[in-house]
Amino acid sequence: MAHRLTLSFLKTEAASGTAMALAAVAAIVVANSPWSGDYFTWLKSYHVLQLGPIRLEETISDWIKEGLMAIFFLVVGLEIKYEIMRGELSNPKKLATPVLAALGGMAGPSAVYLLLSGAIGAPHQGWPIPLATDIAFALAIFSLIGRGLPSALRVFLLTLAIVDDLGAIALIAILFSEGTHWVPLMWALSLISMGGVVAHHVRIAAPFWVMGFAAVWYLTVLSGISTSLTAFAFAMMVPIKPRGDHQSPLREAIHDLHPWNAFLVLPLFAFAKAGISFAGLSIDQAFTPLVIAIALGLFFGKQIGVLGMAWVASALKIGARPTGASWLQVYGVSLLCGVGFTMSLFIGALTFPGAVDSPEQIEVKLGVIGGSILSAIAAAAVLGLASRKREVDPTAQGQEVELHEIGRA
Repeated sequence: MAHRLTLSFLKTEAASGTAMALAAVAAIVVANSPWSGDYFTWLKSYHVLQLGPIRLEETISDWIKEGLMAIFFLVVGLEIKYEIMRGELSNPKKLATPVLAALGGMAGPSAVYLLLSGAIGAPHQGWPIPLATDIAFALAIFSLIGRGLPSALRVFLLTLAIVDDLGAIALIAILFSEGTHWVPLMWALSLISMGGVVAHHVRIAAPFWVMGFAAVWYLTVLSGISTSLTAFAFAMMVPIKPRGDHQSPLREAIHDLHPWNAFLVLPLFAFAKAGISFAGLSIDQAFTPLVIAIALGLFFGKQIGVLGMAWVASALKIGARPTGASWLQVYGVSLLCGVGFTMSLFIGALTFPGAVDSPEQIEVKLGVIGGSILSAIAAAAVLGLASRKREVDPTAQGQEVELHEIGRA
């Protein structure tokens, strides 16, 4: 059952990855066209949501980041819970590996950046920038180049990226938070807890799930923390056990939400966040210490940290390789984790506050884009090679069965 659900996700994401890539390319083209002014004005324009006494006013960019992306984290949370309870991650060793790899994937880029900052003079405060993996883009790229690879490898990437991103969000809260409003946060957590208790005893109709999620989302916005955290927590309380009609609420939610997430949320997110203007850039700016430190932090730091910790977890027998995956395939995923894009740009804006066309912001964008593109190209080459080796290796199927049995032991 878990295998069929994962295959369904992969089929949807293969098409979603194409849509997201096209949206990102369209954003870059528009941002560097005569319509660039209209594009950026649209992103900065304010729109009001009025629901009775509730009034929220945000820019289009913020609505997409805090509103639509909450749906993305909800879907990701649902799938993570399913895999932990019924799928690949139900084996503690398989869960330990991506969690430890994510920790290595956060430490590695920061260490590489700090080493380079001391050697070439990059600003020390930029060390958090290459820390995060962009979940949306990493999954989209994997869906395009990961055909024929073990489905467990995608679950490994998804779990790793989630832990990585949650770590980045926690870091943002510690380093850049201006204060959390605890009353609305406590109300949000209370709603999540009560909903979880009720949902395990009675069937909750879809409109009430939507209303509950909207209420939790609104309280999270008022609290001042990222909506991705409570969206993920909300997913954890959706019950997986079948009801009297033999239907699992969690599986129903995944089935209903995933197409919307894949073909609306992520492409729109890519179109809003990938639009970067290259007007006024010079060759010299591509080789400043800040650009080099960020780019190499993403490219080298991620692969060293992720692959290194995954290997350590396996060697110490506290974790296990993804079922059916080779170390070459795991290395390809570790390269893919160097796609930092959105979260890295966001952290860069917090680290070096100022105008979008300030020298520091331009260098941050160059470093993030350069490191992400380099990582994506290298990951595509390695995973493509690993996929071809799998096709011609007559023992691949036997190895997959053997690894699965080892994981279960």
